[in-house]
Amino acid sequence: MRKTLKWIVIVLLSLFVAAQIYQPERSNPPVDESKTIFATLNVPPDVKAVLDRSCSDCHSNKTQWPWYSYVAPTSWLTARDVKNGRSNMNLSVWGTYKKTKQAGKLDDISEQLTNDKMPLKPYRMMHPGSVLSKEEIDLVTRWAEKERDRLSEPDSTQSTPKK
Repeated sequence: MRKTLKWIVIVLLSLFVAAQIYQPERSNPPVDESKTIFATLNVPPDVKAVLDRSCSDCHSNKTQWPWYSYVAPTSWLTARDVKNGRSNMNLSVWGTYKKTKQAGKLDDISEQLTNDKMPLKPYRMMHPGSVLSKEEIDLVTRWAEKERDRLSEPDSTQSTPKK
């Protein structure tokens, strides 16, 4: 029995070490500050603080990669979550989105926060400081709805068509 247990431990340890060979990409592409959500929309400091604390690691090019993102298999899961987060909404490239897409993403922010879908539960477990209070959810939701409405207003710089 002890010999079998010893071999099981050796095999599992070997698999763990071998898993470390494949390291996923953990890059932070360069950020053009003029294209960020903070440069593009009216983001009050209290809303910016919440977005920075609870959203930026997965939804921007300013991810702070924690130690466990270098250890398989959590490295694979973390890299996948960041890749998916950035592809769904990236605060660093917000200014490249069309206004209609921005308005839709602002709706998504409100919906995801209101329905307790973001931040993802595993992220919250590892980062308890990312959890939003009811007041912070209300703050960000009101801001997102206000900005969405502002984006949806007709552009007053365009002339109205003549009859």
